Amino acid sequence: MALMPIKFDLAKRVKLAQGLWLLYWLCVMAGILIFSMGIFFKIELRKRSEMMDNNESHFVPNLLILVGLVACVINAFGGKVCHDALDTIKFTKWKPMLKTYMSGCVVFCIALFVTALLCFLMQISLHFALAEGLKNGMKYYKDTDTPGRCFMKRTLDMTQIEFRCCGNNNYKDWFEIQWISNRYLDFSNDEVKARVQSNVEGKYLMESVPFSCCNPGSPRPCIQHHLTNNSAHYSYDHHTEDLNIWTRGCREALVSYYGGMMNSIGAFVLLFIIMQAVVTVGLQYLSTSLETLADPENPESESEGWLLEKSVKETLSDIMTKITSLFKGNQVQEGDAEAAPT
Repeated sequence: MALMPIKFDLAKRVKLAQGLWLLYWLCVMAGILIFSMGIFFKIELRKRSEMMDNNESHFVPNLLILVGLVACVINAFGGKVCHDALDTIKFTKWKPMLKTYMSGCVVFCIALFVTALLCFLMQISLHFALAEGLKNGMKYYKDTDTPGRCFMKRTLDMTQIEFRCCGNNNYKDWFEIQWISNRYLDFSNDEVKARVQSNVEGKYLMESVPFSCCNPGSPRPCIQHHLTNNSAHYSYDHHTEDLNIWTRGCREALVSYYGGMMNSIGAFVLLFIIMQAVVTVGLQYLSTSLETLADPENPESESEGWLLEKSVKETLSDIMTKITSLFKGNQVQEGDAEAAPT
C-alpha cells in the first residue's frame, strides 16, 4: 500500500508544478549564497592563517564551495523537470532518470547535514589552532627582519586593533615574551643590561604592551609601559582603574568572530536542508501523479500521487534485499576469479 497518497486533478498538478519550479530556483539562489559564504570563509581564514599555527583546516570552506555548486546544478535540473512536467512528450524523456535523481537528492541532503555539523564542530579545532598560533605569533612579533616572519608584527597589530583585543589570553601575555628586537635595544644602558641579565634565557622582558593594545576611547593618554607599577604614573591604580588598553584576549575575540560566522553558516545550511527536502517530496508527488494518470491521453484526468510506493517497512526491506544481493553478487564474482587460475 502506498504511503501518504493524495488525489490530483489537472489544476492541482499545475499548481504543484509551478510552486516547485519557483522553489527550485529559490534553492538555486540559496546554493549560490552557500558558495559565496564558502569563498568568504576561506578568505577570512587565509587572512589570519599566520596566527593559526598553520593548522587551520580549509576542508569546511572547500566543502561549502562544493556543496553550493552541486546545489545549483541539482536544483536547476529539478526546475527544468518541473517546467516540462505538464507536457507529456517532454516529461517522458525525464521519466527514466527521476528515481536516480531523487535518490541523489536524498544523498545530497545527508551531505548537507554533515556539512552543517562540521561547521559547528570546527570551532573546537579552531580554538586550539588559535591558542598555539597566537602564542607563536607573539614570539615572532619582533622578527621583522626574518624571512617568513616579516609581516607578523603588522598582522598582530592589525588584529589587536580590529578586534579590540590584546595578547593571547589577556594583555599580561606580553609580559612573558621579548617583543622588542635586540636591534632596537641599547645594551650599553644599565637598565637594559640588568633586565637581560636577570632573565635565565637572556630575554628583555618588561611589563609593557605594543601600541595596538591601546584603547582609543580612553580619556587619558595610553599607558603602554610599567602597567602594574602604580608609582610610575600619576593617579593610577591598575587594580581598581579601568586600564586604557584592551583587556580581552585575541583568542577569545577571534573564536567569537569565527564561531559566529560558522554558526550562521551552519544554521543556513540546516534551513536549506528543509527547503531541499520539501522540493524533493514535492517532485515525488508530481512524478507519481503523472505516472498514474487514469487516461494518459487525457491530461485532465485524475491521478494519485504518493510519497512511497510501499510502506516504510517494506521499502527499507527492499533496499536491504538489494544491498544484500549486491554484496553476494560481488562475492560470487570474486570466487569465480580465484577459481579460474586454479
